[in-house]
Amino acid sequence: MRSGLRGSRRGRFAGLVATICAGMLTLSACATGTDAVAQGGTFEFVSPGGQTEIFYDPPADRGQVGNITGPSLMQEGETISLDDFEGDVVVLNVWGQWCGPCRGETDDLEAVYEKTKDKGVSFLGLNVRDFTKDKPQDFVIDNGVTYPSIYDPAMRTLMSVGKNYPTTVIPTTIVLDREHRVAAVFLKALLEEDLLPVVERVAAEQSDVR
Repeated sequence: MRSGLRGSRRGRFAGLVATICAGMLTLSACATGTDAVAQGGTFEFVSPGGQTEIFYDPPADRGQVGNITGPSLMQEGETISLDDFEGDVVVLNVWGQWCGPCRGETDDLEAVYEKTKDKGVSFLGLNVRDFTKDKPQDFVIDNGVTYPSIYDPAMRTLMSVGKNYPTTVIPTTIVLDREHRVAAVFLKALLEEDLLPVVERVAAEQSDVR
């Protein structure tokens, strides 16, 4: 009798454990799935083997970025989303005020923005690893940056760009075509002459969305 009772209890306990584990696996799969698709995107970064300039062509083979959205760095209470720039080529620049090369490339990025904004090109900064707003806000003012930035200290917005996208290389610049697919990635500080021809080429492409 005792043996049977123990066996019955062990059986019920094993069943309970299995049920709990199954539930945990389901929750884990949901969480992993959300992260893995980068909030709806299809872009997957592949290690370039030391390359600092990566181009994705033809356009039909480009991956879509995820749901890039977050609080405005400069406008309190305002949210900025990639959807705000529908139909535009968008240049995403990942920066921090603590980053020397970021300061060095600011004038070049601003110059490209001024030369291409009338061609349907928008620039959007992602300010990362600055855990108080005042310093990056001073950076924007002191360096005359006229395009907006998302305040992303924990890099959650950056991680939504795509699967395996590197978050350790700052600055980086990502050029999105008019369908907001990744056309180019620069894993380095940029000069105007590096960026301008790429942005102009992508801006001149014909949309393939019907």
